[in-house]
Amino acid sequence: MSTYEIIAAKVRANQRISTDEALFLFESNDLLAIGELAALANERKNGKSVFFNVNRHINPTNICVNRCAFCAFSRTAGEEGAYTLALDEICRRAKEAQAEGATEVHMVGGLHPDLAFEFYTDMLTAMHQAAPRLHIKAFTAVEIEYFSRIAGLSIEQVLERLKAAGLGSMPGGGAEILVEEVRQKICPEKISGARWLEIIRLAHLAGLKTNATMLYGHLESASDRVAHLELLRTLQDETGGFQAFIPLAFQPENSDLKLDIKATSGLDDLKTLAIARIFLDNFDHIKAYWIMLGEKIAQVALSFGVNDLDGTVVEEKIGHDAGAQSPQSLTKEDIIRLIHKAGKIPVERDTLYRPLRSY
Repeated sequence: MSTYEIIAAKVRANQRISTDEALFLFESNDLLAIGELAALANERKNGKSVFFNVNRHINPTNICVNRCAFCAFSRTAGEEGAYTLALDEICRRAKEAQAEGATEVHMVGGLHPDLAFEFYTDMLTAMHQAAPRLHIKAFTAVEIEYFSRIAGLSIEQVLERLKAAGLGSMPGGGAEILVEEVRQKICPEKISGARWLEIIRLAHLAGLKTNATMLYGHLESASDRVAHLELLRTLQDETGGFQAFIPLAFQPENSDLKLDIKATSGLDDLKTLAIARIFLDNFDHIKAYWIMLGEKIAQVALSFGVNDLDGTVVEEKIGHDAGAQSPQSLTKEDIIRLIHKAGKIPVERDTLYRPLRSY
């Protein structure tokens, strides 16, 4: 049997593929064959359902002590475009989102040098009071580590206090590439990949569900991508706390990471999503983040193992500051139409993937 036939037999038998086999798929140009296996793996888990939610992004500040080379969002205090939202403005946006039918607010921001940890606990408390029906998904592992340092608290204590203030779950940002050699080139200021995994593990043990991301299309190799996926799969075997995997396509246009590269191709985007679906057999959901992929590639990805399109978003800043060409928001009707036209069933969900209604 050829390597592809061995992989196909494993997928059809619902068996785990190896890292070598995942690398073989990355090096293959047979996108349709890979997509067929990913579609099979996805349909086994999710049928024809494609999830989305009505959510809003709120980024409290873009002022950050880290200035990662790939990031076009962060600013230094006093720099043009730097901002920090007041608590009443954050609460106003949360109330507005709830009134418009949102079930989730997604919050990540810079590591602000002058805000105390209490700012963030007060923010969660105020938001929870202002919009009690909103699930608050907030703070990357990088932010949690920073809170621990500025507050002089353990990671466990930080997570406990944030939960008590209203934190419901965490996004998967800050993972970038977990392979340390590459990480040191694109974001040496950030915590190590091992530390990211450790904090996420502690979050899962504290009862917080998280997502996981991977930034691809910059300095990493195919083997780096596979190593990243293997670290996620191993942690998921231990904790079961990951909800969705979200590959994030690097946006080179406004990045300070000076590379002679162009944005990822549609072929690479689809291949990465499909292989993630095949390899991450212990993840229920693979998300096509339409903000960075664009609506058309995200829609096509629904035939390549993807079963989630994120949400309505509203005012996305991080990807667009980097050069994303997609709109900053989609209406619920837009998303439902995209899913229907792909021959799938739109299912509105809450943050924890509990179905709310089908369309």
